[in-house]
Amino acid sequence: MLRASGQVAGQVVELTAVTEEAAGDAGVQHGARLLAFTDAAMGADDALLDRERRALGAVLSPEAFVDACALVAAFNVVDRIADATGIPLDPMLHAASGEVRAELGLSRFGSAANTPGVS
Repeated sequence: MLRASGQVAGQVVELTAVTEEAAGDAGVQHGARLLAFTDAAMGADDALLDRERRALGAVLSPEAFVDACALVAAFNVVDRIADATGIPLDPMLHAASGEVRAELGLSRFGSAANTPGVS
């Protein structure tokens, strides 16, 4: 979705920023702050999360801040459900996402074993 929305907006988005260290904003306004907040939200350091939450709130409007927090939470829960149940990719999504999955090296994560490939 991020790649497609970036293309529609005429932006080049550095997708590898979600799996690797990125320099700058990765082509997304406030991208560095968003990535730092997301990493903190997925971690176990409450003090870091509090700092990153305040830092993100300082650069976003209140509405954008709520949207960003909700998006991180939604993706977190969807990912956990998919990992827990081993939901396989349907054939259309498997074919459409192959390039992105390879570019990001998603098969290197242990949770990739929870989602069997499509035959």
